[in-house]
Amino acid sequence: MRPWSQAGRRRRTAAARPRRRARGRARRRHADGTRAGKGAVHAAGTRGAGAGRAGLRSDYGWGGSAGRGGRPGVTGGGERAVERGDGRDAGLSAARGRWLLVATILGSGMAFLDSSAVNVALPRLGEEMDASVSGLQWTVNAYMLTLSALVLLGGALGDRFGRRRVFVLGVVWFAAASLACGLAPNIGVLAVARAVQGVGAALLTPGSLALLQALFPADRRAWAIGVWSGLSGLAGVAGPLLGGWLVQTLGWRWVFFINLPLAVAVVLITLWQVPESSSPGHGRFDVPGAVLGALTLAGLTVCLIEAPSTGWGSPLGAGSLAVGLASAVAFVLVERRVSAPMLPPGIFRSRRFTGANLATLAIYAALSGVGFFLVIELQITSGYGALAAGSAMLPVTLLLMLLSGRAGSLSQRIGPRVPMTLGPLLAAAGTLLMLRVGPRASYVWDVLPGQVVFGLGLALTVAPLTATVLAAAEDRYAGLASGVNNAAARIAGLLAVAGLPTVVGLTGEAYKNPPLLDATYHRALWICAGLLALGGLISWLTIGPRPENVQDPRS
Repeated sequence: MRPWSQAGRRRRTAAARPRRRARGRARRRHADGTRAGKGAVHAAGTRGAGAGRAGLRSDYGWGGSAGRGGRPGVTGGGERAVERGDGRDAGLSAARGRWLLVATILGSGMAFLDSSAVNVALPRLGEEMDASVSGLQWTVNAYMLTLSALVLLGGALGDRFGRRRVFVLGVVWFAAASLACGLAPNIGVLAVARAVQGVGAALLTPGSLALLQALFPADRRAWAIGVWSGLSGLAGVAGPLLGGWLVQTLGWRWVFFINLPLAVAVVLITLWQVPESSSPGHGRFDVPGAVLGALTLAGLTVCLIEAPSTGWGSPLGAGSLAVGLASAVAFVLVERRVSAPMLPPGIFRSRRFTGANLATLAIYAALSGVGFFLVIELQITSGYGALAAGSAMLPVTLLLMLLSGRAGSLSQRIGPRVPMTLGPLLAAAGTLLMLRVGPRASYVWDVLPGQVVFGLGLALTVAPLTATVLAAAEDRYAGLASGVNNAAARIAGLLAVAGLPTVVGLTGEAYKNPPLLDATYHRALWICAGLLALGGLISWLTIGPRPENVQDPRS
């Protein structure tokens, strides 16, 4: 070997020693910092904002997760973000944050799209299958029943077993059930497949919001939830339009087949770009609580679906209500006694959490009531066609899509109390403007002004409301909090559609009588405006100007 080669090697070795020593010191500091960071996270609780969260990076990521070893990193509140196998940080870069939004919007939008598109397909599939009215009703109700009954359980499963895992399972389940719906040979098989489809929706719907809450940093969550709210809501309005086009061109079965390519895209994006998130330390799974919670929601749902047609005192109406109430009492007793409850009773000690869900009941009952009565009024009293009546609320959806993200960012800056109070009051004013609708109503002068004001109010309300519910619970209960809020919204909608017509006197075939319908429409809108004002009042009284300290609901 040449002497100058040996000298060069010695120089390179000597130069490399300081770098190796520096890397060793950095690794030791990282290990010490990780251990200290974990202790700091648990000591500080789950609501440290901004840089207070352990290892929070400015590009939507967490720097405190483990480096090259592929070990779980720790985010706020005991959350565990499971790293990719290549050792890269499990936190969200800006690009992965956008992919997470795409996946959750497409996933939840798939469920919203399907639930609204199926209604358009009912007449055609009823003709082809020679189905009775009862069969068509259960095509819709079977889906609503399983979705409403299991949405709370779906959120809790995601918290325990992994939010990404349960979300992907829900998407795959929903797609498989959609295939079964499209291939159904008769109305009975279709109704069963729709019930199975509702199970998938109950898994993916709360999971989409829980992923946003668990993976986005605190200073971007409200914006992300606002974008999710606006674009997911667009799917609900696009459903009837897309459903009508599919029924007329390809056939009603494609209303279900269209979910398959969407599901493939959601699964691929989620597995490729979305890190896992779960909450350790839940103990044994609360099977009795899960069963009783599902029975509670199922009993109330069946009662609200069947009582308007069979009578509130009928065996089915009264019996299902009794099952729901008895299960609710048993559920509360069980959850207070078990060591690891599915729904910790202490979660309702949060004034914000309880208040936001009470506001959800009032606001979503009003929203469902307005949507139900306005479409019928426009067709029967004002003489609009089905497509024109169905498109009347497009301004509301467009405003939600355009402004929800900005409303979320606004509530992040000034707090949710003001938008959650002013938004429902503005929506109530829009509802009162819709009282102008009647015989020979002009869309531009009589319908559109109320829609614009109503839409502005909802755009100011929805994202801050959802973000407040999720932020009021510990991050480890993100899925559960989403499930509770979803259940509240669905029960509110069912209650409005089932009970409001009876309260205002719209019974039997009375909706075919334009003068009688017009009178009940006006009474219903006054009630809906009152519910919206009540939602604003609840928000003002329960949503304080400052964030409250989030405590462990099990304590």
